[in-house]
Amino acid sequence: MSAVPDPDHGVAKLARASKPPRTERPEQALRRLFLTVFLRGRSARGLTRRNVPTSVPGKLAMTLVFYALFGLFCLFWRRQSVLVFSTCLHAMTFVFLGTFVAASAGELLFNKQEGDILLHRPVTPRALLWAKIAMLVQVSLWIAGAFNLIGLFVGIGVDGSSFRYPFAHVISTALVAVLCTSSVVLVYELCLRWFGRERLDSLITFSQVLLAITAMLIGQAPRFLMRFDGVAVDLNAWWVVLLPPAWFAGLDDALAGRGGLTSWGLGALGIAVTGLVMRLALGRLAADYTHGLRILDEVRAEKPTGGRVRRRFIAALTTLPPFSLWLRDPVARSGFLLSLAYLARSRDTKLRVYPGVAPMFVLPLVLFTGGSGKWGGGGFAVAFSGAYIGLIPMLVLELLQYSQDSAAADVFRLAPIAGPARLVAGTRFAVLSFATLPLVGLLALFTWLTQDDVRHLLLLLPGLVALPIYTLVPSLGGKGVPLSLPSEGAQSAGRGLFILGSMCVALCLAGLSTWSWTGGWFWEFLGAEALVGIGVHALLGRSISRARWAAD
Repeated sequence: MSAVPDPDHGVAKLARASKPPRTERPEQALRRLFLTVFLRGRSARGLTRRNVPTSVPGKLAMTLVFYALFGLFCLFWRRQSVLVFSTCLHAMTFVFLGTFVAASAGELLFNKQEGDILLHRPVTPRALLWAKIAMLVQVSLWIAGAFNLIGLFVGIGVDGSSFRYPFAHVISTALVAVLCTSSVVLVYELCLRWFGRERLDSLITFSQVLLAITAMLIGQAPRFLMRFDGVAVDLNAWWVVLLPPAWFAGLDDALAGRGGLTSWGLGALGIAVTGLVMRLALGRLAADYTHGLRILDEVRAEKPTGGRVRRRFIAALTTLPPFSLWLRDPVARSGFLLSLAYLARSRDTKLRVYPGVAPMFVLPLVLFTGGSGKWGGGGFAVAFSGAYIGLIPMLVLELLQYSQDSAAADVFRLAPIAGPARLVAGTRFAVLSFATLPLVGLLALFTWLTQDDVRHLLLLLPGLVALPIYTLVPSLGGKGVPLSLPSEGAQSAGRGLFILGSMCVALCLAGLSTWSWTGGWFWEFLGAEALVGIGVHALLGRSISRARWAAD
């Protein structure tokens, strides 16, 4: 007997088929779009079927793994109380998130190209701002979650903790991510309100540098809560309120620790400050962002005399020694002038380079003010600073490869140049002359003024010997061509890994230098390093000179 079709079933099926698809809110669609563009890039230049990302989270997978491995540092603080342990974790989180958001927010919030596409569509500037902030918070949560993953479980076993610690720390870490993002947006909105569009470009760069430095200084909170021997100081001191990581650590202690009055007060302060910053950034001052976004593409008349004088000054440098001796090759001279022009005038380049370099210069100087003995504030601090600051040109040369005008770099390939070696040589000389040697001079002066033993200046030499090798690393394999790659390739989420890796290299070199200094065989170590450095430099230089233009 055949089954009789149910007419009600057919009507229901037809109704489901004719039901309109669920539409996304503009904020959700924009957030997903910005996240995809941020991780994958706006340009298809250089993409092949092999390197196209299969998923958005997969683009950051390796970076997050390294952040999780660096989270093993929490094992050094496992014998502390909940408040001190969480403060150390939140301080490092502030460093990672602060440098990431400060370096990323400028080019994300004020992108000139997207205004031509979005501002004439039915998308409100407030929805645009919410979507961008939500994307930054999401990526920040990925980074913070990866770094704090191990600490979630280690924190259960610290003094005075309980099984509630992972839940409390997740909440406090999320608040840190929201506070970092909202603070950066608030700073930009205040710049627009107080100084106007005319000074926006230069103020964005200055603000990013200031925010990156602030994040580094906040990351030194554990040094205020612990003496150099690792013993915690009095946590009831009034100045603990001035440490933002201690606010959210207080929330951890209040929810999962002993929960004293001080912890509840610090936690309440952290929540209040985060809420206030969010209200100002996303509420009252959002109109300033709207106004700035609308007038971003307005062309400002610039004084022709200032630009002409600057161009003449830079060009005149190439005719004076020692520049005239090093830049006799016209191709190298062109790379020199092009790099300096972009470092001095390009907003996109300045937003990328200067905030990335500033934290690297702050960290060595902070070491001079902490601790005592050969492992803090003395010989080791000088040796570490010399080795660490030598990594600055490597970062600058790496970041100089990216530009919004990367399509114009095809002219290099059309010129009668066999490879990028001569062009990159001019770029290296520009970075060494104007971005490295002045910082080395300031470091030497600071060492001379702060160290009791003037002979500690010699501990800067191992880092200076390694400096030429650092400058060759970004150029290996035909790379390092200035302004030749789309700016999206320089995603800031992985920049913290570079800084952490640089710290490891600098720590090894500084440790060997200090060991040889205290052991009385410093000059033998320096001579051996120089011989090895000359050989490595010759091999790398030969490899770079033989390199040809890399295929897209």
